[in-house]
Amino acid sequence: MAGVELRGKRVVLRPMTEIDAERIAEIRALPEVARWWRERDADYARSKLADDDLTCWVVELAGSVIGFVQAYEEKDPEFRHAGLDLFLDTAFHRQGLGQDTVRTASRYLLEDRGHHRLVIDPAAANTRAIRCYEAVGFRRVGVLRSYWWDHVEERWADGVLFDLLADELR
Repeated sequence: MAGVELRGKRVVLRPMTEIDAERIAEIRALPEVARWWRERDADYARSKLADDDLTCWVVELAGSVIGFVQAYEEKDPEFRHAGLDLFLDTAFHRQGLGQDTVRTASRYLLEDRGHHRLVIDPAAANTRAIRCYEAVGFRRVGVLRSYWWDHVEERWADGVLFDLLADELR
């Protein structure tokens, strides 16, 4: 999946470059982000660029990098779909920018890439992310029990599987 620039109502998603890795690592280290995304250095962010199964964008607002989005595609024609993961700098939470980001990436995956279904799988306790995804039209499929290693609480924790069908995007 080639990285192309995507324009939302307020945000721009542009293909991530190696130069962006330091900023992405800074955002990922913020306490509210690191709660859900284990802190990783810039080299880890750069390694995402070498992963042929991912497309990575930075989220820009007025020319400043405020977040990160990655998408993957399941290519098996019997199970074809795409998935998303993202985070934003906490200084930009509660402004509708997460919804704009999710909507923009989702529209690209559904309309331009031709997927009929998207998935996203936040931690069950990440209520802010869950509200964002539901506002865009994602629906709860079910609880993924003991799904991810919660590095803060040092225990297995539940996730929630959400999906969005093409005609449900708001």
